[in-house]
Amino acid sequence: GLVLDGRTLSIIFQGGLEEKLLELAQHCRSVLCCRSTPLQKSMVVKLVRRQLKAMTLSIGDGANDVSMIQAADVGIGISGQEGMQAVMASDFAISRFKHLKKLLLVHGHWCYARLAKMVIYFFYKNVCYVNLLFWYQFFCGFSGSTMLDYWQMIFFNLFFTSVPPLLFGVLDKDVSAEMLLRLPELYKNGQ
Repeated sequence: GLVLDGRTLSIIFQGGLEEKLLELAQHCRSVLCCRSTPLQKSMVVKLVRRQLKAMTLSIGDGANDVSMIQAADVGIGISGQEGMQAVMASDFAISRFKHLKKLLLVHGHWCYARLAKMVIYFFYKNVCYVNLLFWYQFFCGFSGSTMLDYWQMIFFNLFFTSVPPLLFGVLDKDVSAEMLLRLPELYKNGQ
Protein backbone atom coordinates (compact mmCIF):
# COMPACT_ATOMS: atom_id res chain seq x y z
CA GLY A 1 0.00 0.00 0.00
CA LEU A 2 0.95 3.62 -0.49
CA VAL A 3 0.12 6.38 2.02
CA LEU A 4 0.46 10.02 0.94
CA ASP A 5 -0.10 13.11 3.04
CA GLY A 6 -1.00 16.62 1.96
CA ARG A 7 2.58 17.95 1.92
CA THR A 8 3.74 15.10 -0.29
CA LEU A 9 0.84 15.66 -2.69
CA SER A 10 1.62 19.38 -2.96
CA ILE A 11 5.26 18.56 -3.81
CA ILE A 12 4.10 16.04 -6.43
CA PHE A 13 1.63 18.40 -8.09
CA GLN A 14 3.91 21.46 -7.99
CA GLY A 15 6.95 19.52 -9.20
CA GLY A 16 5.22 17.85 -12.14
CA LEU A 17 5.72 14.38 -10.71
CA GLU A 18 2.22 13.11 -11.51
CA GLU A 19 3.51 10.47 -13.94
CA LYS A 20 5.90 9.08 -11.32
CA LEU A 21 3.07 8.97 -8.78
CA LEU A 22 0.87 7.01 -11.18
CA GLU A 23 3.73 4.65 -12.01
CA LEU A 24 4.27 3.95 -8.31
CA ALA A 25 0.55 3.71 -7.55
CA GLN A 26 0.02 1.08 -10.24
CA HIS A 27 2.33 -1.26 -8.35
CA CYS A 28 0.29 -0.89 -5.14
CA ARG A 29 -2.86 -2.71 -4.15
CA SER A 30 -4.25 0.41 -2.44
CA VAL A 31 -3.37 4.08 -2.24
CA LEU A 32 -4.48 6.23 0.69
CA CYS A 33 -4.33 10.03 0.71
CA CYS A 34 -4.63 11.53 4.18
CA ARG A 35 -4.38 15.02 5.64
CA SER A 36 -4.86 16.61 2.23
CA THR A 37 -6.90 19.59 1.06
CA PRO A 38 -10.17 19.18 -0.83
CA LEU A 39 -8.47 20.44 -4.00
CA GLN A 40 -5.70 17.84 -3.69
CA LYS A 41 -8.24 15.07 -3.22
CA SER A 42 -10.12 16.01 -6.37
CA MET A 43 -6.86 16.45 -8.30
CA VAL A 44 -5.80 12.90 -7.43
CA VAL A 45 -9.15 11.52 -8.62
CA LYS A 46 -9.02 13.57 -11.84
CA LEU A 47 -5.43 12.47 -12.44
CA VAL A 48 -6.35 8.79 -12.18
CA ARG A 49 -9.41 9.23 -14.40
CA ARG A 50 -7.53 11.22 -17.05
CA GLN A 51 -4.24 9.32 -17.23
CA LEU A 52 -5.27 5.74 -16.48
CA LYS A 53 -8.76 5.90 -18.03
CA ALA A 54 -9.94 4.04 -14.94
CA MET A 55 -13.30 4.01 -13.21
CA THR A 56 -13.00 5.86 -9.91
CA LEU A 57 -14.95 5.62 -6.67
CA SER A 58 -14.64 8.20 -3.91
CA ILE A 59 -15.86 7.90 -0.35
CA GLY A 60 -16.22 10.83 2.01
CA ASP A 61 -18.03 11.93 5.12
CA GLY A 62 -17.72 15.71 5.26
CA ALA A 63 -17.85 18.96 3.35
CA ASN A 64 -14.13 18.72 2.59
CA ASP A 65 -14.80 15.57 0.52
CA VAL A 66 -17.46 17.06 -1.77
CA SER A 67 -15.11 18.02 -4.61
CA MET A 68 -13.50 14.57 -4.55
CA ILE A 69 -16.90 12.84 -4.59
CA GLN A 70 -18.07 14.95 -7.51
CA ALA A 71 -14.85 14.34 -9.47
CA ALA A 72 -15.22 10.55 -9.27
CA ASP A 73 -17.36 8.34 -11.49
CA VAL A 74 -19.15 6.97 -8.43
CA GLY A 75 -19.40 8.95 -5.21
CA ILE A 76 -20.38 7.50 -1.85
CA GLY A 77 -21.26 9.75 1.04
CA ILE A 78 -21.19 8.61 4.64
CA SER A 79 -23.67 10.37 6.88
CA GLY A 80 -22.07 11.12 10.16
CA GLN A 81 -20.83 13.68 12.61
CA GLU A 82 -19.47 16.09 10.00
CA GLY A 83 -22.85 16.86 8.45
CA MET A 84 -24.73 15.88 5.34
CA GLN A 85 -22.78 17.75 2.63
CA ALA A 86 -21.01 14.61 1.37
CA VAL A 87 -24.27 12.67 1.32
CA MET A 88 -26.02 15.42 -0.65
CA ALA A 89 -23.22 15.47 -3.27
CA SER A 90 -22.90 11.69 -3.62
CA ASP A 91 -24.48 9.07 -5.85
CA PHE A 92 -25.00 6.65 -2.97
CA ALA A 93 -25.28 7.26 0.75
CA ILE A 94 -24.51 4.88 3.59
CA SER A 95 -24.79 5.42 7.32
CA ARG A 96 -21.54 3.70 8.35
CA PHE A 97 -18.33 2.75 6.58
CA LYS A 98 -18.94 -0.91 7.43
CA HIS A 99 -21.90 -0.93 4.98
CA LEU A 100 -19.57 -0.30 2.03
CA LYS A 101 -18.79 -4.01 1.64
CA LYS A 102 -22.46 -4.91 1.27
CA LEU A 103 -23.13 -1.95 -1.05
CA LEU A 104 -20.38 -2.97 -3.46
CA LEU A 105 -20.40 -6.77 -3.28
CA VAL A 106 -24.12 -7.47 -2.88
CA HIS A 107 -26.13 -4.56 -4.24
CA GLY A 108 -23.55 -3.80 -6.93
CA HIS A 109 -23.66 -7.39 -8.19
CA TRP A 110 -27.45 -7.53 -8.16
CA CYS A 111 -27.75 -4.17 -9.91
CA TYR A 112 -25.33 -5.21 -12.66
CA ALA A 113 -27.10 -8.53 -13.22
CA ARG A 114 -30.52 -6.86 -13.35
CA LEU A 115 -29.38 -4.18 -15.77
CA ALA A 116 -27.74 -6.71 -18.07
CA LYS A 117 -30.92 -8.79 -18.22
CA MET A 118 -33.16 -5.75 -18.69
CA VAL A 119 -31.13 -4.42 -21.62
CA ILE A 120 -31.56 -7.75 -23.38
CA TYR A 121 -35.26 -7.73 -22.49
CA PHE A 122 -35.83 -4.26 -23.97
CA PHE A 123 -34.09 -5.24 -27.21
CA TYR A 124 -36.23 -8.38 -27.41
CA LYS A 125 -39.44 -6.43 -26.72
CA ASN A 126 -38.71 -3.85 -29.39
CA VAL A 127 -37.61 -6.44 -31.98
CA CYS A 128 -40.87 -8.34 -31.46
CA TYR A 129 -42.95 -5.19 -31.76
CA VAL A 130 -41.18 -3.88 -34.88
CA ASN A 131 -41.27 -7.30 -36.58
CA LEU A 132 -45.00 -7.47 -35.99
CA LEU A 133 -45.51 -4.08 -37.65
CA PHE A 134 -43.07 -4.91 -40.46
CA TRP A 135 -44.81 -8.14 -41.47
CA TYR A 136 -48.21 -6.48 -41.19
CA GLN A 137 -47.13 -4.05 -43.89
CA PHE A 138 -46.66 -7.00 -46.28
CA PHE A 139 -50.17 -8.16 -45.41
CA CYS A 140 -51.79 -4.77 -46.10
CA GLY A 141 -49.71 -4.05 -49.22
CA PHE A 142 -47.64 -1.23 -47.68
CA SER A 143 -50.70 1.02 -47.57
CA GLY A 144 -49.51 2.72 -44.38
CA SER A 145 -52.53 1.62 -42.38
CA THR A 146 -51.95 1.01 -38.73
CA MET A 147 -52.42 -2.41 -37.25
CA LEU A 148 -53.22 -1.18 -33.75
CA ASP A 149 -54.99 1.83 -32.32
CA TYR A 150 -52.77 4.38 -30.66
CA TRP A 151 -54.11 3.58 -27.19
CA GLN A 152 -53.18 -0.09 -27.74
CA MET A 153 -49.63 0.85 -28.78
CA ILE A 154 -49.29 3.07 -25.71
CA PHE A 155 -50.65 0.32 -23.46
CA PHE A 156 -48.27 -2.23 -25.01
CA ASN A 157 -45.22 -0.07 -24.31
CA LEU A 158 -46.46 1.00 -20.89
CA PHE A 159 -47.21 -2.53 -19.76
CA PHE A 160 -44.08 -4.15 -21.17
CA THR A 161 -41.83 -1.30 -20.11
CA SER A 162 -43.03 -0.71 -16.56
CA VAL A 163 -44.06 -4.06 -15.10
CA PRO A 164 -40.96 -6.22 -15.86
CA PRO A 165 -38.45 -3.72 -14.40
CA LEU A 166 -40.52 -3.54 -11.23
CA LEU A 167 -40.66 -7.33 -10.96
CA PHE A 168 -36.95 -7.70 -11.72
CA GLY A 169 -36.09 -4.98 -9.22
CA VAL A 170 -37.98 -6.69 -6.42
CA LEU A 171 -37.60 -10.39 -7.16
CA ASP A 172 -34.45 -11.05 -9.21
CA LYS A 173 -31.47 -12.08 -7.09
CA ASP A 174 -29.29 -14.55 -8.95
CA VAL A 175 -27.06 -15.26 -5.92
CA SER A 176 -27.95 -14.84 -2.27
CA ALA A 177 -26.48 -11.98 -0.24
CA GLU A 178 -24.78 -14.39 2.13
CA MET A 179 -23.04 -16.17 -0.76
CA LEU A 180 -21.87 -12.87 -2.30
CA LEU A 181 -20.42 -11.73 1.04
CA ARG A 182 -18.80 -15.13 1.65
CA LEU A 183 -17.24 -15.29 -1.85
CA PRO A 184 -16.05 -11.82 -2.93
CA GLU A 185 -14.50 -13.46 -6.03
CA LEU A 186 -17.99 -13.45 -7.56
CA TYR A 187 -17.58 -9.69 -8.01
CA LYS A 188 -15.03 -10.38 -10.77
CA ASN A 189 -17.64 -12.26 -12.83
CA GLY A 190 -19.69 -9.10 -13.18
CA GLN A 191 -16.73 -7.18 -14.49
